[in-house]
Amino acid sequence: MNFPIRVPLTALLLAAAPAAQAHIVFAEPQAPPGSYYAGFLRVSHGCDGAATTAIRVSIPAAAESVKPQPKPGWTLSVEREPLPAPIKGEGGAEIRDRVVAVTWTGRLPADQFDQFGIMMKLSAEASGPLYFPTVQQCGANSIGWTGTPAAGEAWHSLKTPAPVLNVGAAPPAPHMQH
Repeated sequence: MNFPIRVPLTALLLAAAPAAQAHIVFAEPQAPPGSYYAGFLRVSHGCDGAATTAIRVSIPAAAESVKPQPKPGWTLSVEREPLPAPIKGEGGAEIRDRVVAVTWTGRLPADQFDQFGIMMKLSAEASGPLYFPTVQQCGANSIGWTGTPAAGEAWHSLKTPAPVLNVGAAPPAPHMQH
């Protein structure tokens, strides 16, 4: 006796999604304004089967203080620019410049994934989506994950969207029932 196999529609849609849909994303894409946020960018594939050899992340101005996480086996470089006026950082230290980009150089095989960490202090005035244009280098080829949606356009509808951090009020804590 044959029984029909029923597969949820969402499972079929996910299975049919092209490889290009595997975007570079933040593992935790939400943060409150004015908070310290440790974000991890997930890189889930190479470029057309080639290993990833560098990841360069541009940092928006609403990230006031940025500290990248070093990775064993990878070289880390940080690009900075002067701030118009100093701001107070962690522990009250004065910050006179800001990080505008972070680059990790190394090797991540195309059939593996990894995460690249950034600790940042978000501006208290930050609100809404913050985009982190990212270039994934794979030898001589690259993918520019730099797209930002136009008004009314969905982030996931873009072919190569920039990683996004949604900055807003923290969601309410779940209520425990007794």
